[in-house]
Amino acid sequence: EITSLLSLCGGQFNGEQEICVNSPFWILNIPSEEMARGLMKRTVCAKSIFELWGHGRSAGELYASLKNYPTDKMLPYLQSDSTYKVHIHTFNKTLTQAQKIKKIDALEFLPFKGRVNLKNPEHIFWILEDYGMNPNDVPEEPIHVYFGRWIADGQRELIESYSVKKRHFIGNTSMDACLSFIMANHGRVKPNDIVYDPFVGTGGLLISSAHFGAYVCGTDIDYNTIHGLGKASRKNQKWRGPDENIRANLRQYGLEKYYLDALVADSSRPIWRKGVLFDAIITDPPYGIREAPRRMGSQKEAVKSVERSTENHFFVSSSYHLSDIFFDLLKFGAEYLVMGGRLVYWLPIYRPEYTEETIPRHPCLKLISNCEQMLSSHTSRRLITMEKVKEFKDQDEHSYLLDGQYMPYRGHNSFREKYFSGVTKRIAKEEKDNQK
Repeated sequence: EITSLLSLCGGQFNGEQEICVNSPFWILNIPSEEMARGLMKRTVCAKSIFELWGHGRSAGELYASLKNYPTDKMLPYLQSDSTYKVHIHTFNKTLTQAQKIKKIDALEFLPFKGRVNLKNPEHIFWILEDYGMNPNDVPEEPIHVYFGRWIADGQRELIESYSVKKRHFIGNTSMDACLSFIMANHGRVKPNDIVYDPFVGTGGLLISSAHFGAYVCGTDIDYNTIHGLGKASRKNQKWRGPDENIRANLRQYGLEKYYLDALVADSSRPIWRKGVLFDAIITDPPYGIREAPRRMGSQKEAVKSVERSTENHFFVSSSYHLSDIFFDLLKFGAEYLVMGGRLVYWLPIYRPEYTEETIPRHPCLKLISNCEQMLSSHTSRRLITMEKVKEFKDQDEHSYLLDGQYMPYRGHNSFREKYFSGVTKRIAKEEKDNQK
């Protein structure tokens, strides 16, 4: 998310240290404070950003680092007519008030000339102490200490204010608000973009993009979901109400002006005119766990499977293999994204069989990031971000069939069986243990 937002702000990722998976702190080299503030106006992953004045693996190293920090960079924030306070944050350890005061007093060598104001200071300085990630083995002294000037907080309050629990219209697979905003940031969604979701459902992914000023639209094969009809997904509610629909969701957050429309359509079939249309495609395809992947069937299948909606709407549906979903999605992105536009989607994975080769590829799309979210001990899903780097040509339409690339992805088709195999084994083990 951070690297995507840096590129959106006109910057470039350039870390002074390697990403440390065992620490919540990360040192970045950002060209300007303005860019840092722009970054924090979007991120939901990062909590706060600071101008780093000094750091070390011990208090002594921190003080030496602070003494080497240029005084001319400190003085604008330490003037006699200014107010300030020092805040201490410890990760994986709780300090007493006396311990905190002792650590603050140890910074008396810094040229603070202003007055302390604990309620509404002009400048806030933070001591950040990292005591590792293991709550069962907390060291006496921190393994790393940082000191810096607070610049801005992230947008983590969006997770609560856009919570699905408070949303007017939800479904079985409505996307968590935090993940929805992360996906919009991966897609580098910005004001006046046009964002499309081919598996729109109840429109959870449209909301986060609209929040950032993009115009949003989507399609879904489920007639009832698009029109807000049928059985409700909310507990203690049998049927959906008269105003439970995607438009009502955006209206709930004051975002209705960004809503273009949602269509009943099959994502596997072309419905759009030729030519680029979308700045970003952000979606969560069905995996077959809570929602079955479907597409329009042929007339020959009409006798086998006919579904009827509340409004006497008939259509023939057939199974839609996961591998085909991803191939159609990548082909669609390659053809209908603007150059530099991004495709962001979730890919379900059976972890024991996962390799990099299972990630679907397309010659017009470059893989930007591949992030994992654990679902169980043996399954996960990966947030795949791709960027259009080459104009789509007719010969690219079936490029995934070349060079034997198609076969490694076939494993996605049995994801449902593999997902539930773990559940079945766990239940069997619990029953066996209970019998002992």
